[in-house]
Amino acid sequence: MVSFTFGTKLYYFMSDKKWLVLYSKPRWEKKVDAALIRKGIESWCPLNKIEKQWTDRKKIIEEPLFKSYVFVKISAEERTEVLITPGVLNFVYHIGKPAIIRDEEIKNIKDYLLIDNATIDIVPTSAFKENTKVRVRQGVFQDAEGTILRGGKKKVYVQIESLGQVMIVEFKSDYLISI
Repeated sequence: MVSFTFGTKLYYFMSDKKWLVLYSKPRWEKKVDAALIRKGIESWCPLNKIEKQWTDRKKIIEEPLFKSYVFVKISAEERTEVLITPGVLNFVYHIGKPAIIRDEEIKNIKDYLLIDNATIDIVPTSAFKENTKVRVRQGVFQDAEGTILRGGKKKVYVQIESLGQVMIVEFKSDYLISI
């Protein structure tokens, strides 16, 4: 625990490192990630492999999975150093506090992105109206709970609540059970 005084008040901060979400300038995610890593700060910009079509060829490129978001694992003392990094606009806030992402959520996304032909789409939570709860029976997301929508016989929608977004992951229907 770290303490400091500001005026007449004494403040305490836990020095535990937590995963926080940064909001970056558009199309600066990879640059911000590289700059933070050069500073010695644990940073991660999840990349999704996408096939792009040009007039003369197709090419697989890596695009940020979450547009304008970069994840950092930092302590309270490192926040200022992160904020002064070129391209960083602010932390993402949830209910008035910086959004904290659980280690398990980061691990699940990392593990899933390592699977060959993994496909992930990101959709804002506001896009969903009706919910049917399911649990994943096997695979990287085993025991994760999600929501199936629009006749989703092949897809489960896993909500990452602290981001206010939904990660859409394709599964075979026999991987799922209703709860």
